[in-house]
Amino acid sequence: MFPELFKIGPLTIHSFGVMAALGFLIGGRLLEKEFERTRLPKDDASLLVVAAFIGGMVGAKLYFLLEHPYLLKDNFWGNIFSGAGLVWYGGFIGGFLAVVAMTVKRKLPVLNVADLFAPVLALGQAFGRMGCFLAGDGDFGPPSDLPWAMRFTKGVVPTLNNPDLQKLYAEMHPGQAIPNDIAVHPTMLYDLGLLLMSFALLWSLRRRAWPAGAKFSLYLILIGAARFITEFWRMTPKHHFGGLSDAQLISVLLVLGGLAALAYLQRRKSSPASEVTPAMKTRKVAADK
Repeated sequence: MFPELFKIGPLTIHSFGVMAALGFLIGGRLLEKEFERTRLPKDDASLLVVAAFIGGMVGAKLYFLLEHPYLLKDNFWGNIFSGAGLVWYGGFIGGFLAVVAMTVKRKLPVLNVADLFAPVLALGQAFGRMGCFLAGDGDFGPPSDLPWAMRFTKGVVPTLNNPDLQKLYAEMHPGQAIPNDIAVHPTMLYDLGLLLMSFALLWSLRRRAWPAGAKFSLYLILIGAARFITEFWRMTPKHHFGGLSDAQLISVLLVLGGLAALAYLQRRKSSPASEVTPAMKTRKVAADK
């Protein structure tokens, strides 16, 4: 694995940071193109991407610190500004709230903008998961003998001499010698595959005239289902409720919320299609005159 790609003087370039930056740059460019296609102000797309980035980073850090409040006692400012300790669901909530606030401020149609964001978000998450994989940040799964099992010897959270992995390996293989470096499920790649499939589906549907908000609802269903599944192959510390992790409970809420929204939108007698924006309506009225 390659947690650190190279150094420029005292500055260390990390693989996760590079992949996250690529995700925002490419995702931002795609969003600009979609704004142009649907005749929304292109400059507003850039503002929304910046809002998503800032809100996402703040939300991801706050969620992590709420899960690990003891870290604030050990090194308050260090843990506040550390690049480590980011939780995706916190980032999603923070980014979502920031984008909605900016969308309302710019007087843009919230549901239409959400639909345009749907494939871009899935692609951005895919870049993030690739960054996690390259960094070996500990999101891997339990020990495995499968042909595609991998070792993250030099990861941020290495599999080499990992006491949690060694304990689990001993439980899974009683009486066997415990290796120093244990092969595990590359759960980040499972996430990556599901996210790329979600992006491909959402991108292929972007020109379909669905009710406004329906494509974003589908996005919630897809990412919720994907995370619910891959959570079974994660070794990261988690809280459990009724046999499910906190991330799985949030995933269930996302899926149910997405299904409920889809059902509601489909039942509405008159709902503006997500391809139809106020700007397009204005142009149509002018043309009719």
